[in-house]
Amino acid sequence: MPTERIAMRQIRELLRLKYECRLSHARIAAALGLSKGVVAKYVKLAARAGLTWEEARELDEVELEGRLGSGGPASAVLAGYVQPDFALVHEELKRKGVTLALLWEEYVGAHAGPTYRYSRFCDHYREFARRLQPSMRQVHRAGEKLFIDYAGDTVPIVDAASGEIAPANVFVAVLGASNYTFACATATQSQADWLAAIGKALSFIGGVVEVIVPDNARALIARPDRYEPLVNRTVEEFAAHYGTVILPARPYRARDKAAAEAAVLLVQRWVLARLRHRRFFSLEELNAAVAELLVELNARAFKKLPGTRASAFEALDRPALKPLPATPFQYASWKKARVNIDYHVEVLGHFYSVPYQLVRQEVEVRLSATSVECFVRGKRVAAHARSARRGGYTTCPEHMPASHRAHLEWSPGRLLNWALSVGPQTRDLVRHLLEHKPHPEQGYRACLGLMRLARQYGAARLEAACERAARIHAPTYRSAASILKAGLDRQPLPQTEQAELELPAHANVRGRTYYH
Repeated sequence: MPTERIAMRQIRELLRLKYECRLSHARIAAALGLSKGVVAKYVKLAARAGLTWEEARELDEVELEGRLGSGGPASAVLAGYVQPDFALVHEELKRKGVTLALLWEEYVGAHAGPTYRYSRFCDHYREFARRLQPSMRQVHRAGEKLFIDYAGDTVPIVDAASGEIAPANVFVAVLGASNYTFACATATQSQADWLAAIGKALSFIGGVVEVIVPDNARALIARPDRYEPLVNRTVEEFAAHYGTVILPARPYRARDKAAAEAAVLLVQRWVLARLRHRRFFSLEELNAAVAELLVELNARAFKKLPGTRASAFEALDRPALKPLPATPFQYASWKKARVNIDYHVEVLGHFYSVPYQLVRQEVEVRLSATSVECFVRGKRVAAHARSARRGGYTTCPEHMPASHRAHLEWSPGRLLNWALSVGPQTRDLVRHLLEHKPHPEQGYRACLGLMRLARQYGAARLEAACERAARIHAPTYRSAASILKAGLDRQPLPQTEQAELELPAHANVRGRTYYH
């Protein structure tokens, strides 16, 4: 194995980006916060092991580890030369595989009159590109990048019942090649809202891009860094679901996100400004109004380029997009938890069981809206339906030791009927155990202990021991067992009230009659 150790989930993601997304080693290194050398080493290890991505995605972390072995402005236009359509050249460069050399050859071949040499052709194109807006100046390949950000402006949402006003945040996404723009409103800028908005943007464009470029938002990026940014675990899961990669812009590099900043400004001017006099009472109402204005925005003609955002999208980005997955991403957060001695982990106040062999070990918990899953080294060891009952327990019988499974055969009613057959004092003790233990399994275990005492000492002695335990205010299994072991059940019961003592006759003792 290479000397630099990385998490196996990062290795799995590395292989996905290499073989499924077909990214270069440099892009994979930037996306995962690794060096290019490490990326190359693990790709080489996978190739040596004959490991394909289809095989790697089915392996857990232990199996995967085993398989790997661990210039100045151009001169003025020359008279008499056929002038290229540099707006069309700029658009054509966005197509995959198209270069300036190819476009120059087509320009020369299409015109019989005097044409520019290649170097002059390039000089004139660069001068044309410098006159474009910063967001349009860069050449982004079709279907390559989706830039995302939140607008600085918010829209007030009025609660119709209370009159309270809450600000709605406006998410903006723009395709690099066509500048096709999407926007929607969210309640917050939490990780869940970020990912939900990105999912809506991908549904809006009807496909998946190669790279999604956000700012270094803390909700998405666990470690913002110019050279080795690291995305959060849930964000990494989101990218894997859609078959893309999330690669944040470099901090303090405005050029990396020029398209997003321009799109935010455009949405503020052409969408939010037009809604400033309207009152909205829900996010749904606001999003419906935004969607209507987006149609008009994307149909507006470019000033210096041919067509509109909508037409450029149809010609450039739409054919290059990868298909959407069959189902949308289900948001889930991750946390670490330690298994308690009762083989349960605590998640938001509720307790979920895992195999008893994992007692005191640390597990990773994936928490979605409907489920709770526990993982050890990438392998799922437990899955439960999510419960909102604080203090409650969700237990799978297969997670229990064999001795604990026997407790499930006994219901509270069955235990109480058995206790009544012994005597009323035993019934009262069993009822107390069932009602006052923090977990029902603990109560069952104590009741089964009483049954063992009945078999060992007899029902009569157990009834006497339970009566003595109640008299000394110690209604527990351990107290009854101690009484029987010491033979105290055969001794007279302690008096609950002390008899009133007679006062001696003395001149200084007045007695209670004195106060009447």
